[in-house]
Amino acid sequence: MKKKVKVNEIEYEVIREYTNGFDKEQFINKCTDYFMDYDYILGDWAYDKLRLKGFCNKDNKLYKKINDYETIDSYIKEKCAYECRYFIVKKI
Repeated sequence: MKKKVKVNEIEYEVIREYTNGFDKEQFINKCTDYFMDYDYILGDWAYDKLRLKGFCNKDNKLYKKINDYETIDSYIKEKCAYECRYFIVKKI
């Protein structure tokens, strides 16, 4: 069964998790209104702190090349610590 979480009346589903990266309480505390319009949120851990980054599908009004969901794997390889814990949630 997939993990789901609700933040600010928006429901998200964990679609990928690496090395138990998803911490529901930390995600709820960190996910502000800023992320409401993103289709996906990547959460990665650096120095025991959760960092969030929003990504979009091409039809989203916030879409830019820098936040294209199709580039998320490159972002993880280039911007996240090697072998860090991470997760990706998708807005339902």
